[in-house]
Amino acid sequence: MLLKTVSQKTLGFSFLLVFLFFIMCASVVYGYTDTSWSTAKEAFTNFNGSNEHIILQSVRLPRSLIAACVGASLAVAGVLMQTLTKNPLASPGTFGINAGAGLSVVAAATLFSVGSLQAYTWLSFLGAAVAAIGVYCAGSFGREGLTPMKLTLAGAAIAALFSSLTQGLLVIDETALEQVLFWLAGSVQGRKLETLAGILPYLVIGWIISLLLASRLNLLSMGDDVAKSLGLRVGAIKIIAALCVILLAGGAVAIAGPVGFIGIVIPHVTRAAVGIDHRWVMPYSALLGAILLVAADILARYVIMPQEIPVGVMTAIIGTPFFIYIARKGFNAK
Repeated sequence: MLLKTVSQKTLGFSFLLVFLFFIMCASVVYGYTDTSWSTAKEAFTNFNGSNEHIILQSVRLPRSLIAACVGASLAVAGVLMQTLTKNPLASPGTFGINAGAGLSVVAAATLFSVGSLQAYTWLSFLGAAVAAIGVYCAGSFGREGLTPMKLTLAGAAIAALFSSLTQGLLVIDETALEQVLFWLAGSVQGRKLETLAGILPYLVIGWIISLLLASRLNLLSMGDDVAKSLGLRVGAIKIIAALCVILLAGGAVAIAGPVGFIGIVIPHVTRAAVGIDHRWVMPYSALLGAILLVAADILARYVIMPQEIPVGVMTAIIGTPFFIYIARKGFNAK
């Protein structure tokens, strides 16, 4: 644990908050269209209708805000899932929740020609819920009941199933393929503030409830029996936390598609920095998740410029080695 005292953690949190603001500003400034910090300042203080000012206000600012919100949501969802399942590999991506949300949106677009954001939102939540229930049920089969290994295998199976069904639907409808292919890779490009405004209330609810659950999650992490002996209503807490995961992961997928690895990487980095107290893990994870996705989005603009790669590809490049490390460390210890 790098930060041990309350003052150190408070100072670290303040630093991350300032750094997040700085990197979001950098996200607004840097990209294919050459702009400067002074141009960005003028775009918001003395708008003149120029092409650069329009890009800064209507393209890059929404992109920066959406990346920060999606990154924070996926990171907090990862913390909740790892605590609930006691599985170091748990995340919306590895447990098929992102894939379930993505499948529901693609199915609606291909089979029923649904195109409204509000419909996508509710369909994402529905798909995320179906995937979460499916993984839990599949991982509970057998004499040993629910175990981290069985949950991981069940999550991989559900993710593979839903991804295959998604690809099958896209093969049937080539028009829908053109519309959602970039979205399926995970991207915040081309999103508008109206898109975020429609999803943000659900994300905020998920963030607030997750923070309120922090002290109870500390008890839950000690084991169900210990938590029950201390008066915790374990079943109710798990249901509420699961609903938060569905809100956060479903909302994030509705905006940006199934962005992976944020939910795995960030909780482990946060615990290494501030320990296992969820009262610190939750807010730190939210900030670090936002920073990581905004930074990944900036890098995604420059790798093959003038073209861009989806930010989901960048998070996969960053997260895959970490996933392998956690998998070896987590399961070798058992």
